Amino acid sequence: MKISARNMLVGSVSKVTMGAVNAEVVLALEGGDTVVAIVTNDSAKHLELKEGMRAYAIVKASWVILGKGLDPKKLSARNVLHGKVARVDEGAVNNEVVLKLAGGAEVAAIVTRESSHALALKAGAEADIAFKANNVIIAVD
Repeated sequence: MKISARNMLVGSVSKVTMGAVNAEVVLALEGGDTVVAIVTNDSAKHLELKEGMRAYAIVKASWVILGKGLDPKKLSARNVLHGKVARVDEGAVNNEVVLKLAGGAEVAAIVTRESSHALALKAGAEADIAFKANNVIIAVD
């Protein structure tokens, strides 16, 4: 399978909490980061999600918010991860910024060129990303 989403983070399911309609799925990534996803109960059952199994968190680059010093307690987004800018690909209007996480995974974000420059996002700079749990697609092998 090939997908258009730029970000596919591999991890292991550390927790599945079934609710009335939706399930909360927590993936543990290498390096200690976690990603939280909200999927329907039907999806969780169809994927046969269980603790310890390998799974992927898929997030489109346009759903990723970049910042510096993001405080997870002051954001509504469940997923806030810290890393270093690996590279910035400049465009006329938008830039693609790739952040390397502690475990080595890379996450791409599409931001305006103006925002990228205002945040001084250059290779080696520390930065944070944020994305909502509802914007995470879960996949399994």
